Amino acid sequence: MHFLGHFPQTRMRRARGAPWLRRLVEENTLRPQDFVLPLFVKEGEGQSEPIPTMPGIERLTIDRLLEKIEEAKKLGILAVALFPVVDPSRKSPGGEEALNPENLICRAIRAVKKAHPNIGVIADVALDPYTTHGHDGLWHPDPLHPDGGIVLNDESVERLCQQALVQAEAGCDIVAPSDMMDGRVGAIRKALDAKGFERVCILSYAVKYASAFYGPFRDAIGSRAHLGQGHKRGYQMNPANSDEALREAALDVAEGADFLMVKPALPYLDVIARVKSAFGLPLFAYQVSGEYAMLKMAHGAIDWEAALLESLVAMKRAGADVIISYGAIEAIRLLEAAGI
Repeated sequence: MHFLGHFPQTRMRRARGAPWLRRLVEENTLRPQDFVLPLFVKEGEGQSEPIPTMPGIERLTIDRLLEKIEEAKKLGILAVALFPVVDPSRKSPGGEEALNPENLICRAIRAVKKAHPNIGVIADVALDPYTTHGHDGLWHPDPLHPDGGIVLNDESVERLCQQALVQAEAGCDIVAPSDMMDGRVGAIRKALDAKGFERVCILSYAVKYASAFYGPFRDAIGSRAHLGQGHKRGYQMNPANSDEALREAALDVAEGADFLMVKPALPYLDVIARVKSAFGLPLFAYQVSGEYAMLKMAHGAIDWEAALLESLVAMKRAGADVIISYGAIEAIRLLEAAGI
């Protein structure tokens, strides 16, 4: 692209000289409908439990969850993503509780769809909230393996299909496989269609990096202690790679993904831009727990509110169509206060 003009005839500051002018030529904007609000649901009633590593974010019992969704709906948020805090007594090496039609997440989905039928519900498909080892799939210990074992791919995919089915039966609108097993999108699509759930969308965590920014999330759902010194580098992506992201996304598109996701967001703006340019599908960016907590905890050293909005618009600028953010409600209130 060639830009014509020379100083002093061309003065770029002219279009920055007044608030209305700046708004008039603004290239990217944030709107309430750009956000998905992620929420943590726990057992019990009438409880809101703070998460120390995520200031301002709470684990909510289903009744409190419905109240929070009502608040989000009034602000114009169209969808929520639900994550369960599973009681340790219900966790197992095989994560069988994920397949229970009466598990916490299925009960939460039914409650949300009954109370708020016009709110979209996204359900996570992965085993880490349900396993005693904290991995996203079925773990096979092997003392001879450098990592102490491996997550079994094909066996995990079979279980993930069953998990997606119970969530679809509960009424979720979108299943979101976040496990990074090979072939899971195609297998889940086939399983859903075979049971008459062809209208349930698949949001693929197509590009999910083995990131250090997930720590607070693992605290929130209680999987950090189970994972211990383990890691997920054997199935999540190497942060050094971006060409690989295009291959991952291409495979998921071919397998029937309706939407793609890049996770985390802010450290991977270049990847967001490449994936959006290459495929053109609706693209989600997940401002993950560590990104949110880092900004929130820096309050005082930086202007937290301005930094939140700046980071979110950067994701839109890179090519994200939808942003999953724990700061969605705060961001929308800030935009409203600014008259945007």
